[in-house]
Amino acid sequence: MLMMLNAELKKPAELSNSEFYSVWLREAEIALEAMRTTDKVKALWKIAGKHSVIAVFDVDSADELDELLLGMPVFAEGYSHIVAHLEWNVLREYASWAEQLERLSGEQDNSDS
Repeated sequence: MLMMLNAELKKPAELSNSEFYSVWLREAEIALEAMRTTDKVKALWKIAGKHSVIAVFDVDSADELDELLLGMPVFAEGYSHIVAHLEWNVLREYASWAEQLERLSGEQDNSDS
């Protein structure tokens, strides 16, 4: 199951820039290594001009998703308070959606006539 993560980070006033970016660096190193060595992390992007990241994961279950996420440094090292917002979306193949659209629109029935 493909899942898209949109994560927005916010640097708390009590963290120095160095500490904030060091945590993010550890997160980046692990995420990039996982992308290179596993089939679980499909894509990673940082949104330019924002403290936001988009990632696409391929997981078998919600349990596996939690395990991956909670094993990352931001959560495992107690920095979850820097995560301002997490949004998850289940992704599906567009070709499959197009097939469903044919059925929903009735176009499939019209092509048989």
